[in-house]
Amino acid sequence: MNETDSEKDLFILDGHFDLTMDMLDRRERGETGVYLNHYARDFSAGGINCVFSALFLHNHFLPEMALRKALCQISVLHDEIIESDGRLKLCTSTAQIREANSTGQLGVVLSFEGVEPLMGDMRLLKIFHSLGVRGVGLVWSRRNEAAEGCTFHPVEAGSEGGLSAFGLSLVRHAEELGMFIDVSHLNDSGFWNVMEIARGPVIASHSNCRSLCDHPRNLTDEQIKAVAEKNGVIGINALSAFVLPSSVERKASVDDLVSHVDHLASLVGTDHIGIGFDFDGTFLDYTGMGKAIDVYDVIDGHRETPLFISSLRKRGYSEVDIRKIVGGNFMRVLENTIG
Repeated sequence: MNETDSEKDLFILDGHFDLTMDMLDRRERGETGVYLNHYARDFSAGGINCVFSALFLHNHFLPEMALRKALCQISVLHDEIIESDGRLKLCTSTAQIREANSTGQLGVVLSFEGVEPLMGDMRLLKIFHSLGVRGVGLVWSRRNEAAEGCTFHPVEAGSEGGLSAFGLSLVRHAEELGMFIDVSHLNDSGFWNVMEIARGPVIASHSNCRSLCDHPRNLTDEQIKAVAEKNGVIGINALSAFVLPSSVERKASVDDLVSHVDHLASLVGTDHIGIGFDFDGTFLDYTGMGKAIDVYDVIDGHRETPLFISSLRKRGYSEVDIRKIVGGNFMRVLENTIG
């Protein structure tokens, strides 16, 4: 099997992308067919089969509009599915993801990136589950009712804490419903609280290695090992600020990104590595708030995913390992969480 044939045969799952956020932003400004017009070609070029779409909310909308904005993101996804000419499918199980893959559709799995839409009310978790949400990222880089996120820059705040009583209960209820827990963006205290109580696999959907890039959004070696002990997966993040330290006076590259794969593999093997590229190069700042941090994507969107795969091959990763890294490992977690 040559390289071209093997890439066509890969199942590729990106564990973090703000797809529904951008769909809502654009549709609120009069666009339709956002997926077909802005994303379908790049997903096809990159061979992407499935994405975890984050329900992300800008600070601008909190707290009053958290619930409404999250529900609107789910609503516009249904609109986009209708307008996609059979190219999109909302998936709530691994069987549906495989069905989407077999029919050439992009499978979309919904996940919270911060549980602000729950408004501190556990009863709403079942409602979001019934609407198709299957992932629970407890926080973005801010404090909410469940936990505290690690900030991008130092901010004035009171004492740092871990999971609240609501957050602890949320982890337990989410697992009972068959939802996966995502620790990306959690501060260190909250991370260890999750590790103490979670019964099933836990993911860090879009986090890198702190020993290579000393940023609180990245994971320490001890945290990486803890995720692996839970039979979880860490999705490699392509945002430059989490790939290469700012003290290094050159641009981060795809080879630097693969160095994070190397470090993960040296610690826990290839069974616990995925991709969570977190691309944001095409998003427009409709709120006027600006970016939280000055970043760029070290590969130019989903269409350049083959460059990442090629770099893995150059580093000597086998086809079996590559299959696990680009999708197989996340699918294993889904089989053991959402079913």
